Amino acid sequence: MKESAAPVPSPCISVCRIDDATGLCVGCLRTLDEIAAWSMLDDDARRDVWRAIGERRAPGAVRRGDRNRRKVNRL
Repeated sequence: MKESAAPVPSPCISVCRIDDATGLCVGCLRTLDEIAAWSMLDDDARRDVWRAIGERRAPGAVRRGDRNRRKVNRL
């Protein structure tokens, strides 16, 4: 019998505030749409959100306080 993989953990770190400049949560770097949809997403979609967070953390990506907002994919 194949054992199922562990569920994909939430990126939430309980620092919940949306940055007006970026539209992202300052704690987990998710959009409001990603946060709202999280509980309904399957593991593949959750991994996609984690990948997007990784891209947002990459050098040159949107940072808190940036005046020029980078368009973020919405679910």
